[in-house]
Amino acid sequence: MAVGAVLLSFGAVQLDAAMDSDAYGRFEFIYLFGPEGARAILSAVATSMITVAGLTFSITMLTLQLASSQFGPRLLRNFMRDRGNQLVLGTFISTFVYCLLVLRTVKGVEGASFVPHLAVAIGVVLAVVGLAVLIYFIHHTASSIRLETLLASLAAETSATIDRLFPETLGHEEPETATEPPDFGRAQVICAKASGYVQSIDTAALLRLSTEADAIVKVLAPPGRFVTEHDPVLSVLATAALAEDKENALRATFILGIERTPYQDLEFSIRRIVEIAQRALSPGINDPTTALYCIDRLREALVRLAERQMPSNRRHDAEGRLRVIAEPVSFETLATGALGAVSRYAGSDSDVLQALASALDKVIAAASDKNRAKLFALRRSVHQRLSEGQ
Repeated sequence: MAVGAVLLSFGAVQLDAAMDSDAYGRFEFIYLFGPEGARAILSAVATSMITVAGLTFSITMLTLQLASSQFGPRLLRNFMRDRGNQLVLGTFISTFVYCLLVLRTVKGVEGASFVPHLAVAIGVVLAVVGLAVLIYFIHHTASSIRLETLLASLAAETSATIDRLFPETLGHEEPETATEPPDFGRAQVICAKASGYVQSIDTAALLRLSTEADAIVKVLAPPGRFVTEHDPVLSVLATAALAEDKENALRATFILGIERTPYQDLEFSIRRIVEIAQRALSPGINDPTTALYCIDRLREALVRLAERQMPSNRRHDAEGRLRVIAEPVSFETLATGALGAVSRYAGSDSDVLQALASALDKVIAAASDKNRAKLFALRRSVHQRLSEGQ
């Protein structure tokens, strides 16, 4: 937006220079100022915009601090990536840059007077837009820190992750008559060259590279796993040792970063909702109503996941040959881990335990038979604690 403001300032000034003074009479919204008046208008707009931008930055930092202390530092990523905040800050900064650049073109010396009337009028219009954006920012900030808005955003992001990962699109699924897994005892191991969290894996490139090398690749570090330098990330079973460039190409399919992201890490998406519930149920906050909201969103995500078919851990190339082995995330592990974590913090709160029991009933009803054993055990535990509390 700042770059656009620079281009707009040069374009408006050039258009002003090319227009005759009589041409302004056709546009009633353009007020003709002298050099001093134009400087005063542009200076006032530029000063007010940079002042409001500083205020906006301060409010944004205060919001981040509040969100970090109340909802957890893992959620700062959502606030920092908020398009509304970016639009507001960009509007104020770009208006300031525009007015500053137009201001330098105003000349009032004798014999060389030049006032870009059109450019000044655009600056006034941008100032009015900035006022509207400021009103929007106040409303948007108040809305964004509400629990309901935040949970709705997290739930939508979790649903998008589920839709993206299930069913998995890496090659073709394994047929029902699966063969014995290959022996990776003497396989070549590819290690990471840096530390960080596995944020995503380029599955298409991994399948293509394994096909080109006529090898079977086993993923040892799924998305969400923290690896250090020299930790194994891939195990490659090939007829001949891979060349260094092939190793580097396979290693490059892993994207590492300093934090976990929800792009391919469904567990992280769900854990962010769990973290809000755990903080709400902690003795220092003691806000069970917030936990009830979180349980509702967890139930929504887990039921959506239960309705999806879990992909096979094996993927094949176009000719049906086994190329990639990657263990998918387990529904039972995700469901029991999320609801069980909230259950441990619930204590003897009957409202939270009843909400957990209801959520478990809905998730169990949507889950397949093979994914119900641990869920039944968790439900029995929750019902036992409810009966003991009564």
